[in-house]
Amino acid sequence: MNTNPHGVGPLGVVTQTVEIDGKTITFETGKIAKQASGSVVVRCGGTMVLVTAQGAKDPKPGIDFLPLTVDYQEKMSAAGRIPGGFFKREGKARDEETLTSRLIDRSVRPLFAEGWGCETQVIATVFSADPAAPADTLALCAASCALSLSDMPFQGPIAGVRIARVDSKWVVNPSFEQREKADVNIFVSCSREAIVMVEGGAAECSEKDAIDALLLAHKECLKLIELQEAMVKKVGKTKRAHVPPQTDATLAEKIEKIATPHLKAAYAHVEKLPRYAALDAAKKKIVEELVASDATLATRGGEISAILGDLKYRMVRQMIVGDKRRLDSRNETSIRPITCDVGVLERTHGSALFTRGETQSIVSVTLGTRQDEQKIDDLMGERYRSFMLHYNFPPYSVGETKPMRGPGRREVGHGALAERALSAVLKKDEDFPYVIRILSDITESNGSSSMATVCGGSLALMDAGVPLKGACAGIAMGLIKEGDKMAILSDILGDEDHLGDMDFKVAGTKKGITAIQMDIKISGVDRQVLETALEQARQGRLHIIEQMEKAIAETRVEMSKYAPRITTFKIKVDRIRDVIGPGGKVIKDIVARTGTQINIEDDGKVSVASNDGEAAARAIKMIKDLTQEPEIGKLYMGNVRKITDFGAFVEIFPGTDGLIHISELAHRRVKRVEDVLQEGDEVLVKVIGMEKGKIKLSRKAAIEDEQRSAEQESAPADSEAVVN
Repeated sequence: MNTNPHGVGPLGVVTQTVEIDGKTITFETGKIAKQASGSVVVRCGGTMVLVTAQGAKDPKPGIDFLPLTVDYQEKMSAAGRIPGGFFKREGKARDEETLTSRLIDRSVRPLFAEGWGCETQVIATVFSADPAAPADTLALCAASCALSLSDMPFQGPIAGVRIARVDSKWVVNPSFEQREKADVNIFVSCSREAIVMVEGGAAECSEKDAIDALLLAHKECLKLIELQEAMVKKVGKTKRAHVPPQTDATLAEKIEKIATPHLKAAYAHVEKLPRYAALDAAKKKIVEELVASDATLATRGGEISAILGDLKYRMVRQMIVGDKRRLDSRNETSIRPITCDVGVLERTHGSALFTRGETQSIVSVTLGTRQDEQKIDDLMGERYRSFMLHYNFPPYSVGETKPMRGPGRREVGHGALAERALSAVLKKDEDFPYVIRILSDITESNGSSSMATVCGGSLALMDAGVPLKGACAGIAMGLIKEGDKMAILSDILGDEDHLGDMDFKVAGTKKGITAIQMDIKISGVDRQVLETALEQARQGRLHIIEQMEKAIAETRVEMSKYAPRITTFKIKVDRIRDVIGPGGKVIKDIVARTGTQINIEDDGKVSVASNDGEAAARAIKMIKDLTQEPEIGKLYMGNVRKITDFGAFVEIFPGTDGLIHISELAHRRVKRVEDVLQEGDEVLVKVIGMEKGKIKLSRKAAIEDEQRSAEQESAPADSEAVVN
């Protein structure tokens, strides 16, 4: 659609365009989904995403959190595809859609006005998908724009880009193909003042390179933020009147006076459960004393709880920044005690129990064959995953009870972070033909269970005999800033995660970072702060790896006796059909007779898997017999298939015949072939030539070779007899 120079088209349609790293991105509003509070269409190349933002009219009564839902969805029609499965329609969100929903949610959630309690929903729908222009960053930017244009009190805008390093060059918003080649791939969302959220992985990149990527992302995001600000000036709606919840100053002062000694006593407990029990008891006492002093306060329980929450928040931050004492009495850089055990589950292929303070994960590794690969059906077509990590967070791990109805968004996100960290340390150049599944069950949690999964996963992979570049560990960090004072905390507790101004998780090896995740709630985090924080994280990571290597320092040479053995070898591509057979008849017969699993790739690579070594050997021999090529000068025991006047056709191995000419049957003159051979006879022959695909055999030459071998074998014995 043509628009005027001011970006306002017919019927109030507004468009704005910006160029990012040579790619043109266009935002449009006022044409589609006009009944939504805010709606934006964003395009780049052949990709088109519609994002809507809607808020309920009235606040949800009795809630003390932001009721925000973000849903990112990809229509298969966007890539000209029909969904797989029986119903042939989009259903439950795939993991990739869930992860993008989380990226958007984590970016926009901190920017709503304090106390906003109206149910809010952001829906991002991909209607057209171009492999050269992935939709995730576009969806985030459009979500920010839709919220900024709406009447909701969103304190944006923000923007997001993906930074990748391809062939030593930084690329902004790379294509899917470039992502596959990248050794650094990080999603970054930013406000005008600061980086807001980071999520990504790398192939052991340095802390300096990671910071370079983040600062480049912030620079590029400013262009997208300016575009949104221009749109808001043109067609942004007036924001709803919203009054943040007011605190009764008199009541707050009274509560602080009564509560402070009780809370200080409770925070003297360094262990989580005793501390929580003491805090619950302290709250009861505080409420009892308040009600005893004023009976009307009995009806203001929610207000008292909110004030107590704020008081605890301020007390703990002051304790850490001012008094330099953490909840469990550690200093800023200390790591909680670590214990590592491997081989804890006898029948699994690899296992580990990793415990750090009050956080614990039991991790198992299962090795499978190609039949165990996960088939992914998405916009880019069908693909297969041979490395999987699944993370579970049962309620007992934090002393709670709740229904277990499958993995939620948090579990999917934590599992993806750990999988990203560990996939980068697999030795891709080694021939390890197994499908790998890691399963992490969190059995205790008090901060950073995802990083415990990374550590336990690394230990379990080594225990299973999976080739790794080195041990991989993860650490959760926090930052608290009060005025000019700042504390950077290593290995944060759950409570420190909730009250910090920045929390970030860094996983990697001794050489560098393999995964990073950040949530930053304040501005003023400059390069120097990032360098200090990441260096402290590196030191903590090295300490954890040192403890892990005490349990297992290298990948085991021998795999578990319960793991399948996979033998790989190559056959000629034009012989694949001989192994498959018509309708798969031949390979099915081999599988049925040997009980093995067989996979043949298009390049002729054959994998034979079995727990039974003899069965695998039989299957391998059967395949090699079907595909072997005749060698000139080699002897074969063949079977006479056909007699003719001029010679005999002999099958030297299944599917391959050669001709013994009548002149090559014996050293004497042979008048009739039947005088020497009959159909069905077994005969030793020698390949003496090949011409135009026809194999020439000789019985006469084979007899000579046998006689020569017999003479050579007897010669040493005869010599010894003479000497004696």
